[in-house]
Amino acid sequence: MSPERINPRELSPATGFSHAVVATGSRLVFLAGQTALDGAGKVVGESLPEQFERALTNLLAALAAAGGAPADLARVTVYAVDVADYRASAAELGRIWRRLAGREYPAMAVVGVVRLWDEAALVEMDGLAVLP
Repeated sequence: MSPERINPRELSPATGFSHAVVATGSRLVFLAGQTALDGAGKVVGESLPEQFERALTNLLAALAAAGGAPADLARVTVYAVDVADYRASAAELGRIWRRLAGREYPAMAVVGVVRLWDEAALVEMDGLAVLP
């Protein structure tokens, strides 16, 4: 069963996320934080959108290796070192998300942080998926 996205009318419109996700399944997949690391362990991409695309690609690769698909994501947290840059890039980040993960949005949060483990990283994301 796919997660059910719930967006109550009395809340502000959910754009690029869902207010609540109800998931029923047999396996929980906890996805570790992913940054824009390549296979050699180097951060790739100079801009936030470039790094966001690689971090999301890495997150989805970990999910696929566990047997899941983007629609199985119930929760994603994004950690950004520059929230103003994240907001300014929101339209482009949304296009990247839709191209890689589709339009079934998980419950999401963006959290501003001082820095990430890899000093060159601008963004990191972790998640929770529920597989049927």
